[in-house]
Amino acid sequence: MRHAQLFRLTAVAAALSLAVAGCGGAKSDAGSDKPAAGSKGTVKLAINPWVGYEANAAVVGYLLEKKLGYTVDKKNLKEEISWQGFETGEVDVVLENWGHDDLKKTYITDKKVAVEVGPTGNKGTIGWYVPQWMADKYPDITDGANLNKYANLFKTSESGAQGQLLDGDPSFVTNDAALVANLKLNYKVVYSGSEAAIIKAAQQATAQTKPLLFYFYEPQWLFAKEKYARVKLPAYTAGCDADPKKVACDYPDYVLDKIASKKFADSGGAAYQLVKNFQWTNEDQNLVSDYITNQGMTAEAAGEKWVNEHEATWKPWIPATS
Repeated sequence: MRHAQLFRLTAVAAALSLAVAGCGGAKSDAGSDKPAAGSKGTVKLAINPWVGYEANAAVVGYLLEKKLGYTVDKKNLKEEISWQGFETGEVDVVLENWGHDDLKKTYITDKKVAVEVGPTGNKGTIGWYVPQWMADKYPDITDGANLNKYANLFKTSESGAQGQLLDGDPSFVTNDAALVANLKLNYKVVYSGSEAAIIKAAQQATAQTKPLLFYFYEPQWLFAKEKYARVKLPAYTAGCDADPKKVACDYPDYVLDKIASKKFADSGGAAYQLVKNFQWTNEDQNLVSDYITNQGMTAEAAGEKWVNEHEATWKPWIPATS
């Protein structure tokens, strides 16, 4: 997810080759009235590990195959590993980038192997949340300055004598360890390991009225299903997160964008134009995410359903010359 300076590239290009070897597969079952999938080549889409991203890829991938006749090769990769693929040629597109200013500097400015492709249309937020029942019962808990007062409520076996702040996948954009230290909070960051795990914990906290303080983000379908209250931290100001070790402010709002390899931008033709034209709303993404997560659909089926029901939205994405 976001702010490049928050990540370190923990794997080398060789690791990328190993990681993608078993990931994803080409989809080529275009209908008889559509261009034959694969006839225009292959588009290599990185798939980062959260369902909103998967929703983007489901729709863009479906349109690339069924409307433009490309084969889509989806590669399940962590964010920072995806960027390495621009240099090795193993990734053409990242469809939902959360900032990553350091990666942009490395791969766009310095190495010149990637380019910015414009916004997805999604507005991103990251923050700390508690179930709404906790905000109702303890009205001042949503002020971060009062969190130490409630630390005992959030103790778990993983956090020991401290309160627990539950995060997701360790690869996600997070300042949380620095925030806990710099705001002098009596809490320990515990990683659930995945988006699915943190959603399950949040749902249980609501259903079972269990205390939970957790890191989360939007766009996210869960916010349309249940209510959670955001905890206010010191307000974000430009540059307050410039040094990842000294961060003591809340997360900024994000304009999510797309990144492509320079080679794909230069020679991707109609496929690149579709990626460039792709823009939708948080509500669009959350709908497809809900299909995948809660309605038992495959990503391919979810993409097809959304495309069939929202032609007015996606029609302008299709290049006029295709």
